[in-house]
Amino acid sequence: MAELETAGFESDLSLFKYDNLEQLPESYRTLTESERTDRITAALGELGDDVIILGHNYQRREIVEHADFIGDSYELSKRAAESDASYVVFAGVTFMAESADIITDPDQTVLLPSMEASCPMAGMAEALQVDAAWEQIENATDNRNIIPVTYMNSYADLKAFCAEQGGLVCTSSNASDAFNWAFERGDAVLFLPDKFLGRNTAAELGYDVDSPTGTDAVAEWDPWDPAGPDASDVSDAEIILWDGYCQVHERFRVKHIKSIRESHDANVVVHPECRRDVVRAADVVGSTSQICDTIANAEPGETWAIGTEVHLANHLQRWHPDVEVVPLCGDACMDCNAMRQIDPNYLTWLLESLADGEVHNAVEVAPQERDRAATALDRMLEL
Repeated sequence: MAELETAGFESDLSLFKYDNLEQLPESYRTLTESERTDRITAALGELGDDVIILGHNYQRREIVEHADFIGDSYELSKRAAESDASYVVFAGVTFMAESADIITDPDQTVLLPSMEASCPMAGMAEALQVDAAWEQIENATDNRNIIPVTYMNSYADLKAFCAEQGGLVCTSSNASDAFNWAFERGDAVLFLPDKFLGRNTAAELGYDVDSPTGTDAVAEWDPWDPAGPDASDVSDAEIILWDGYCQVHERFRVKHIKSIRESHDANVVVHPECRRDVVRAADVVGSTSQICDTIANAEPGETWAIGTEVHLANHLQRWHPDVEVVPLCGDACMDCNAMRQIDPNYLTWLLESLADGEVHNAVEVAPQERDRAATALDRMLEL
């Protein structure tokens, strides 16, 4: 797949959007921030403990200021499962709401403020597509025992597929542990959908992915090739990387790191979803939680450039005013269009509707799929 460059990104990203299932009523479209704040506060006052709001780290300030918890996707799902709230409002993207539905109790309902908030990377490896490629990959590798590992940033049906095939789910923090778990049970790993996280994890495990000639042990499977994937590319591979990526993290370049160091004398921390050369050039690499910890533990007066979604950089600057926190390549470069679909006006509408007894945008994973996806998650927890 050809990676998207920063220029022209907005028009390209529209290809990944889904039609909204609930049209925002016209009366909600022009609310001011103060009107929204007052109305959200009033609605939450009526709903009380019946509702919990989860705000992902990548959400804008106007969303997270109303959240009961702020954090990573799976961390937030666990918070929901630990709560007694009847309604879980997940201010994130679709796969996150699915994960929350999988691990919460059956009497809890997960709601997504806007059904357009669908992660493009998750859409690059849908279960039907992977299922069709599975036989080709097995044949290409002489039917060696391949264990699929899917990143948390994937749909529930892909998590279920991985469970069926003996695999599991991982986060960016435990990907190397998941790979090792898979190698204990099979001959090769198919990692989906983020090839950059997969390549960085392979390097962490000692695979030579940085030499100019590369290594046959780590190969990519390109389902987007019009001529069809070249089976010989993965015939000897121990790690097979599905050709997918995050459009936010893919846009960072080494030139951005060089520029920010020159202009700000900054330390650089990036997410492992970034390109391999960007990860190599950074001072620190880690998940969003690890990025937060890095800033929390920074010395006053230090400058840190953040190589992840821009709203987390903005939050960290507000939360740690004694540290200078700057986006690695500017606001436009780092903005996640999928997260932006969770508009504060949608949150207002959803909560007021709920206070009036109307439930909108419920996310419910089919029971059989839910059980299998839960198995893949349980295997991750065994790590």
